[in-house]
Amino acid sequence: MVKIGVIGCGKIAQTRHLPEYATNPHAKLVGYYDKIRERSVQMAELYGGKVYETYYDMINDPEIDAVSICVENRNHAEITNAALYAGKHVLVEKPMAVTLAECESMVAAAEFNGKHLMVGHNMRFDPVHRRAKELLQAGVIGDIITFRTTIGNAGPEGWSPDRDAWFFDKDKAAMGALSDLGIHKLDLMQYLTGQTVIETTAKVMTLNKHDDHGNFIGVDDNALCILRMNGGAVGTLAASWTVYGKECNSTCLYGTKGIMLIYSDPGAPIVVRDMSNTSTAYSFEPTTRSGVIDEFVDALEHDREPEIDGKKALTIMSTVFASIKSSEISRTVAVNSSFVTHL
Repeated sequence: MVKIGVIGCGKIAQTRHLPEYATNPHAKLVGYYDKIRERSVQMAELYGGKVYETYYDMINDPEIDAVSICVENRNHAEITNAALYAGKHVLVEKPMAVTLAECESMVAAAEFNGKHLMVGHNMRFDPVHRRAKELLQAGVIGDIITFRTTIGNAGPEGWSPDRDAWFFDKDKAAMGALSDLGIHKLDLMQYLTGQTVIETTAKVMTLNKHDDHGNFIGVDDNALCILRMNGGAVGTLAASWTVYGKECNSTCLYGTKGIMLIYSDPGAPIVVRDMSNTSTAYSFEPTTRSGVIDEFVDALEHDREPEIDGKKALTIMSTVFASIKSSEISRTVAVNSSFVTHL
């Protein structure tokens, strides 16, 4: 039984971490901390356990085995490193941190202390994407040549309990739509293709979102990236907070033997078309679990590295920062150079 503390009891904790820990037979919720104390009190009343006055009190409690960190982006690295050095395993929400140096420090802290670090990238655990990966590995569309993937919604102010209190604040969030949404697709494309991004050519922009004073928000609300992978595939990624209608979340992969469409057809999450244009559709039972919590708990139970550990997340964050740099200098930026294998 893994004893869990949750640091930050806002929306993501309430909708994902807490209910999924509570229904995992190998996890026990022990404690809660939030800067707004009433939130942690409410969660303790709902799930059982104690309220901590500071996160230091939580991570120094020997009763706690591991923590979920669900706070503002700017605090991810500080709290993660403190927890790792206090001997706790850590699941931290994405984005991993707000600078590459912080991300690297988190990986180093996990290794130095012999603790597991996982970052909350959930798309790879979607049963649809798991099946898509199996089909791709079986060669249903041959070798992947190109891809396009998009993700967009109307922005975090529609669901965050704090409205846009910190998502739109550059000092607190540091980054916008690319790190909030696009980051999911970066991990997904590396997962589906089995390849790592080695070049990005990007435009990271603020096109529409305004603050209460009519000024553009301090972070990006749209991002467009051309990604080159170390296995030879090339594709595009679009992330947006300005999709004022039905959310979009589709991926298309174009291979030497056909095409795979994921979440493009409302009637079938996966459609595969071969070279004669014959289509095969795959349908799935809906699931409400993200898979992130179950993977984290299982990794701790079996003392193994989580599927998306700090090192893998570091390649994603490297691409995020490289894309921001590419947009700033209007040039292609190389990234993850140690993964260049096909040139």
